[in-house]
Amino acid sequence: MAMERANLLNMAKLSIKGLIESALSFGRTLDSDYPPLQQFFVVMEHCLKHGLKVKKTFLGYNKSLWGPLEMVEKLCPEAGEIAASVRDLPGLKTPLGRARAWLRLALMQKRLADYLRVLITRKDILSDFYESSAVMLEEEGAVIVGLLVGLNVIDANLCVKGEDLDTQVGVIDFSMYLKNDIDDYRSEERNGQIAAILDQKNYVEELNRHSTVQGLQGRVDSLEKSNSRLIEELAIAKNNIIKLQEENHQLRSENSLILMKAQQRLEVTQGDVNCELDTYKQSRQGLDEMYNEARRQLKEECQLRQDVENELVVQVNMKQEMELAMKLLEKDIHEKQDTLIGLRQQLDEVKAINVEMYQKMQVSSLPERIPLNYMSELLSVFFRFQLETDLKIEREWRQTLQNDLERERETVSQLKAEAQQINALKKEFHRLQDENTQLKGICEEQEQALEELGCKLSESKLKIEDIKEANKALQGGQVWLKDKDATHCKLCEKEFSISRRKHHCRNCGEIFCNACSDNELPLPASPKPVRVCDTCHALLLQRCSSNTA
Repeated sequence: MAMERANLLNMAKLSIKGLIESALSFGRTLDSDYPPLQQFFVVMEHCLKHGLKVKKTFLGYNKSLWGPLEMVEKLCPEAGEIAASVRDLPGLKTPLGRARAWLRLALMQKRLADYLRVLITRKDILSDFYESSAVMLEEEGAVIVGLLVGLNVIDANLCVKGEDLDTQVGVIDFSMYLKNDIDDYRSEERNGQIAAILDQKNYVEELNRHSTVQGLQGRVDSLEKSNSRLIEELAIAKNNIIKLQEENHQLRSENSLILMKAQQRLEVTQGDVNCELDTYKQSRQGLDEMYNEARRQLKEECQLRQDVENELVVQVNMKQEMELAMKLLEKDIHEKQDTLIGLRQQLDEVKAINVEMYQKMQVSSLPERIPLNYMSELLSVFFRFQLETDLKIEREWRQTLQNDLERERETVSQLKAEAQQINALKKEFHRLQDENTQLKGICEEQEQALEELGCKLSESKLKIEDIKEANKALQGGQVWLKDKDATHCKLCEKEFSISRRKHHCRNCGEIFCNACSDNELPLPASPKPVRVCDTCHALLLQRCSSNTA
């Protein structure tokens, strides 16, 4: 293995050096048909194949260069473009062809040395593809990668698409390097290289001579074994194909049955949604009418309450004024009764004085009695007239007081009746308040029911969308619109041009511009995030949130 690494290192040095010198002499621009360039790719293929682990596949054992080179995409994101280009090439069918195309594209990018440098630094990843003594895991690999830096001065103009890279035979042409070195045999360094090449040639010839017969016999035996194994695997594969065809037929029948059930469920769900929508509209209309009626009743009750409160304030003020008037009236009555009692006492005193004067007049002489009698009569008439006048006034005043008292009693009874009415109005007001509270509670419950109905309606719509998508998937997936059928963006309706490119939505298959489809989401068909349009992005996010809730 050490000798093979040394030989490959020397061949890499010769091919890279010869390629650079010839490119400088031809103006640094090389085509695919240039022999030194073809030999360089052959030498690089041998270097990369050295120490590759053999992997068993369906068709036998295989050594693939595409495995380690494909890992460069994960280690260096800049290599993703050429990896995608290699996968998209229609003429490549084998991993070896893809690896050869990758080497040519990397050389055209002038990043071959950078990509391989990143790869050889990850020994943990290369150990899955190479043996422990392979060139890529030893110092010779680092030397070869360092030599590849000199190729950045070359401009390679290669056409990868038209070449048959799958069936090319990678054989090193030693005569090319021998001719180039014989022309300059005077240099000691060139002589040393010629000696090394001759040693390599002798070693290869000796190796071929020893391994020709045994190798051919071993190959024949291995080919017979692999042929018998392939025959058995072919029979197994035929059986598997028959089973898969039966399963496919069964799945198709199940698919048609599922499609029929899905259509029936879709029709039933559509009918339920329409029924729920009609019920929702009728309930909403009835609730709006009840809510407007409740608001009108509440407004009338508030106005009635305000009027009752104003009337109550007026009645309370009138009651206070009447109570004050009653107190003043009682005070006047007491004062007049005291005055009446004083007048009665004065009348009694006048009567006593008259009696006393009458007695005195009897005791006096007769001539004097007549005038005294006359005077007493005059006095008695005067006092009697005055007393009658006072009694008449007192009677009128008493009658007036009785009338006022009756009126006050009537007013008090009327106020009591109004107070009872106010109490009844208060009870009615409290009852209306309770009824208003109940109506508000009923209104809130119905609004909550409407919200729940709206949520159920939205869930039903999402279920319908899911059933539609399942139906679409059962019928063959989304329709992938062709580029020539779209001239304007479906969402913003702007015309496509050189600056406004076309992009497919991976969910609905329609064509949009970059501004209307710059979202990325994972889909059931693609676990990695892919491009979706704004409409599908919003719909998928809403569906994800509803499923999470």
